[in-house]
This record gives sequence, structure tokens and C-alpha cells, in this order.
Amino acid sequence: MHLSNKIPGYILYIMGSLLFISIPIFSSPDFNTPAHLFDIAPFQRVFLSYILLLLFFYLNILYLLPKLYFTKKRLFFFCIVIISYIIIAFLPSVIISNCIPYSNPDLLPVGPSGNYPLPDVLPVGENSSLFNFLLVLALGYLLKTNQHLSYIQSEKLKTEVSYLRAQINPHFLFNTLNSLYALTLEKSDAAPEAVLKLSHMMRYIASESSRDNVSLEKEIEYIQDYISLQELRMDNTTSFSFIVTGSPFGKTISPLLLIPFIENAFKYGINPEEKSQIVISIDITSKNILMNVENNKVNVQLASKEKSEHGVKNTRQRLEYLYPGKHKLLIFDNPHTFTVNLSINLV
Repeated sequence: MHLSNKIPGYILYIMGSLLFISIPIFSSPDFNTPAHLFDIAPFQRVFLSYILLLLFFYLNILYLLPKLYFTKKRLFFFCIVIISYIIIAFLPSVIISNCIPYSNPDLLPVGPSGNYPLPDVLPVGENSSLFNFLLVLALGYLLKTNQHLSYIQSEKLKTEVSYLRAQINPHFLFNTLNSLYALTLEKSDAAPEAVLKLSHMMRYIASESSRDNVSLEKEIEYIQDYISLQELRMDNTTSFSFIVTGSPFGKTISPLLLIPFIENAFKYGINPEEKSQIVISIDITSKNILMNVENNKVNVQLASKEKSEHGVKNTRQRLEYLYPGKHKLLIFDNPHTFTVNLSINLV
């Protein structure tokens, strides 16, 4: 995570810490008296206990919970918690004497026996001390548990997206190698160009597909390489149109997100023995990318492992993971045509 993403969290912790240690100041019965709070022994003890509670809070969320509790070293965890409570409960009274509770005794009333009244504070070890400690312990546990679950969910999401990409990439390689194989069998002069296009595609997959985002310009270039490779095997039975409008410069997109629908059109929309039609358009606006892919359904015999149902399903999942609430996917599976309308908000 970048530092810029962590700064709001740091500010929240700092503000929370300042608010916490201000509690004994504003709740003290001597807050409005002329006597200085930090010269009053009972207040000193209470304030020190809050400082110790705050230190324990950060010890708990930074070390005890992640290093001991969540790693199943819970006996050691509870031992340290008990020791911490004993220190917080008794250390303030050990360090700060109660013999001169106030800095200016002349300002206080004298009791019937001529002695100054004892300060009205709860003795160490009573319920308030234990309650404060348990409250801080529970707050740290809830915060760290929430962070821990968020981290697990984030890692799970990254793993799932990586898995979906891994399913897509070999499929591209399989199809492009098939196209190249057909050209070499025909001893076509277009074979060297096909090898160059394939090289560009494989370089893109190797260097860019693992990134969270790539430039939209590179993604469009990858699509153009793929289409150029497919065009090499087209004949006059296929009517094909590919149009890109708008500028991709300065925009980013998750890699290999558009190509499965285009690949699907070529896989199910080309048959040399039938009239085929494929129309692909990509419109890039200031905030969105709009893609329309339409193909006629032709008679194509494919092995079950070559079919694209999983590819479309995986792309749906990636869109849900990567652009939740920022995309719209419409698929029209008609008897003679298959149409995909995809809109993604890139901002």
C-alpha cells in the first residue's frame, strides 16, 4: 500500500489518541479549579493510567494480535495481557504518592478533624480500572480483526483475478498458434507477418498482463495485433469491420479485459463455407470506453475445451471484481447473431 493511502489512517489514529488522553483532563472534577491539574496527585495517577492504556492499545494492535493471537500463540498472548493489566492497574499508585494530593491546600475546605479530605478517586484495582482495560483490549481486537479480514479478502481477490488471467492467457496462445500453424502449412507469404504479430502479443502478455492496470493505448494495440492475425486467415466469405474512435492516450484499463469478447466473435463467427459477418467498434470518451461486438452465428465444430463459455464467464467475474458499479455488460444471444455491448467507466 502506498504512503498516500496510509496517511488518512495515521491521522485518524493520532486524533483518536489525542482524544483518548484528553478524557481524564475534561472529566476531572478539578478541571475548573485554580489548581493546576498536573500538580494534583490523584489526577496524575489517572492521567498516567490513560497513557499506559494508550501504549498497551498500540502494543496490542501492532504486535500482540498480529504476532501472537492470529498466529495461534494465544497462551503467550494472554500472559502478556495479564501482565500488562497488572502494570497499568498498579504502576501509577507505586510511582505517584498520595500524601500531598493537591498543589494548593489552602484552596480546599478543612474537615472536622482538621485534615484535608481524601481525593474522590476509585482505588486501584476496582471495576473502573478493569473496565477501561477490557474496553481498550476489545477495541484493539475489533480494529485489528477488521484489518485482518480486509487483508484476507484483498489477497483472496488478487488470487482469484490472477487465476482468471491464468485461464485466459493460455487460451490466447492456443488460438494464435493455431492460426500460425495454418499459415505455415499453406506456405503463405503472410507467415512472417503473423510471427511478428504473435511476438508482439506474447511480449504484451509477458510484460503487461500481471499489472493491475495498463495504458489503454497498449491494450488497443494488442487488440489490433490480434485482429491483424485473424484477418490473415479470412477470405471473401467474411465481412469484417473494426473501428476505433476517440483517443486512448492518458487512460488506463485492466489488461486483457476486452479481448475475450473479440476472440469469441472470431471463434464462432467465421466459417469459410458460409457467409460470415463480424462488426467490432470501440468508442473512447473522456470517462468511458464503449465496445460493441457483433457476429453472425455460423456452423463451427469445436472441441469442448476450446469453447468460450468459461472465457465469457471469467470476464464477467473480472469485471465484477475490478469495476464494481462502474461497468455495464449486455449480451444478446439471438438465434442467428451474438452481440456484446460493454461500457466501462475508467475514471
